[in-house]
Amino acid sequence: MSNVRRMLTAYRLAPDSYLDFIRTDSARFADLLGAADPAARVDSCPEWNASDLLWHLTEVQWFWSTLVTDRPQDYSVTEGRRPSRPEDHAELTAMFRRTSEGLVDALGSAGDDEVAWTWAPEQTVGFIRRRQAHEALIHRVDAELVAGTPSDLDPALATDGVDEALQVMFGGIPEWATFEAEHGPVEVRTSDTGGRWLVDVGRQSGLHPGSGQHVDEPTLDVRPTTGTGGASATAVAAVAAAAPTLDCWLWGRAAQASLDTSGDPAALAAFAAVIRTGVE
Repeated sequence: MSNVRRMLTAYRLAPDSYLDFIRTDSARFADLLGAADPAARVDSCPEWNASDLLWHLTEVQWFWSTLVTDRPQDYSVTEGRRPSRPEDHAELTAMFRRTSEGLVDALGSAGDDEVAWTWAPEQTVGFIRRRQAHEALIHRVDAELVAGTPSDLDPALATDGVDEALQVMFGGIPEWATFEAEHGPVEVRTSDTGGRWLVDVGRQSGLHPGSGQHVDEPTLDVRPTTGTGGASATAVAAVAAAAPTLDCWLWGRAAQASLDTSGDPAALAAFAAVIRTGVE
């Protein structure tokens, strides 16, 4: 797999599974928001109403569909090409359904290892396929909160979601930065599926090559030996919950009180503080 960097984990699902989840979660998202009051507030995203949430995922899925289809060197191909937001809620719902179908078609016609631009070190279609499955899942949860009709999350997808959140969205030290652990490791476990991660909490610092700004911020670093069958290590604290609950908590969609925690209070507090910053 020349010049393609790909993260392999014990929790990653088959490509067709991700496509199925994108399809089904996007359809439920559209059904719920299409029937909702466009002005209804989204408690998990307080700055948005139902129409804003619907437009957000429309834009996201259009963007990644375009990148998978056109395969540019960077995201600039989308500049000036983004669709306009319909004023009518029914038209917006219809646009989302078309856009979602286009994303599934684009991803379904490409292989995981094919090169595609992403904002992450992993520059593959597989990264996009995985990322969009979790994007659809979390916003399906948002739509269910708007409608007041929660439903179960698939445990395998949620376990993979915990892995992606810890490894990619909160963790992953860039090449230009250094990491200094201050607490840990904290053991993170999915009590229903046997997932396990050892996470150090600390700070990353360095000169960001894009902005030219010096970065010094709290972050997480997942030890590479963790996962199913991984090497053991002594944790100073532990955080555990069923995979759907833990995944939702990492994305700010579940309360910290729903977790089982134990061990060093300072490490637990530092870990929770990083999670509270949210994902940009």
